[in-house]
Amino acid sequence: MPGSTTARSLHAEPTGAPELPRSAPITCRRLGLVPYEPTWRAMQRFTDSRDAATADELWLLEHPPVFTLGMSGKPEHLLAPGDIPVIQTDRGGQVTYHGPGQLVVYPLIDLRRGGLGVRDLVGALERAVIGYVSELGIEAHSRGDAPGVYVAQRKLASLGLRIRRGASYHGIALNVCMDLEPFRRINPCGYAGLEMTQLSDLVEGQSLERVTSGLAPWVLRELRLT
Repeated sequence: MPGSTTARSLHAEPTGAPELPRSAPITCRRLGLVPYEPTWRAMQRFTDSRDAATADELWLLEHPPVFTLGMSGKPEHLLAPGDIPVIQTDRGGQVTYHGPGQLVVYPLIDLRRGGLGVRDLVGALERAVIGYVSELGIEAHSRGDAPGVYVAQRKLASLGLRIRRGASYHGIALNVCMDLEPFRRINPCGYAGLEMTQLSDLVEGQSLERVTSGLAPWVLRELRLT
């Protein structure tokens, strides 16, 4: 698959991340703009075919406009999808939106091999985003009642996972420089009136390429994969 590299060659280590034990390198794949459903099916195939020797992978990408409903998603949270397709998927959570200008990070991780639980994975992804945006001067936080990353009361990153055969897929989506209007067509993550935000509205000079290079090392360090 094009765009693959190892964790150590992707980017320099973030200076603010804690020192953690090292394990085998992970394959990082920058996939660009790719359609949602074929990518989802590829994650399923990868997860179902992997064995104890399969290297973990981190997929970094963006999707064309699409609404996705998680396994607990309720149709009433789709207020007015209009011409944007809706896909029922197998991740946890409610409804969200993906579109160009949003960085999506899919960790395909053998949790058992890494000694990680689901809460560990959720916390690592949230901390990675919080740590990265702190370098940009943004104070962000997680919430115990609703996964994701928030700036004040606005949501910056949405999170939904699936664990199958002891391994993870799906992941976290960070709003970078996108059209936020489609979020107003839904109750994001099932919360009526939840406002969204993005990096380009909080600090100048943000692009998918820059944020991909900046965030990936934080994810790898938080997952103890470098």
